[in-house]
Amino acid sequence: MEAIIDIKNVTKIYKVGSERITALDGVNLQIQKGEFCCLLGTSGSGKSTLLNVMAGIEKLTSGDIIIRNKKINKMSENELSIFRQKYLGFIFQAYNLIPSLTAMENVELPLIFKEIPPKKRLKMVKEIIRAVGLTGRAKHKPSQMSGGQQQRVGIARAFVASPEIIFADEPTGNLDTKTTMEIMNLIKEMSKKYNQTIVMVTHDVRIAEFADKVVHIHDGKIIKIEEKSIAE
Repeated sequence: MEAIIDIKNVTKIYKVGSERITALDGVNLQIQKGEFCCLLGTSGSGKSTLLNVMAGIEKLTSGDIIIRNKKINKMSENELSIFRQKYLGFIFQAYNLIPSLTAMENVELPLIFKEIPPKKRLKMVKEIIRAVGLTGRAKHKPSQMSGGQQQRVGIARAFVASPEIIFADEPTGNLDTKTTMEIMNLIKEMSKKYNQTIVMVTHDVRIAEFADKVVHIHDGKIIKIEEKSIAE
């Protein structure tokens, strides 16, 4: 299979005064196209830092992050911004919806940035809103929705432009158990339907069970990788 993400000897060191803190220590990892990869670890393990350097949100100290055969750590901010618009989607723990916009308007934003014509945009938004089960809430603002409904909007926004890779940082962290399972089933179902690659951070072993590959991280190092067939 084709590796869509290739992490080569990645190190991330933070300087806090005179102290140097190693958040990532020589990490090597490959993630295949269409794979659901979970980065699992306790708080402070380095899992969120690894996600952030993969997405180009944080800079590396050394090593390379190669996505779609491009070294994203060598890109300028402008090149990285264009790359994210074309190929990446994001789901956040805190939803990150714009409070003044309706569910449909929040979902529409990535398509506006991609300059997709209004008529086509509307069709795409309606389809994805239906897919995440929010047709009846399409014109509601975030304050009028539950946490689970807001996260469904966040998922719709991440998937609407059909990005090849979706990064998810503790996407169920603010949800109850029942809603968490619903959201995880939805993310997995949609990623398999569209053959999208998911990279998700969690500290919860129950969430990790949804993944094809579980990468155990401790003290900035990968200590174990569990894999199962994508066909399972």
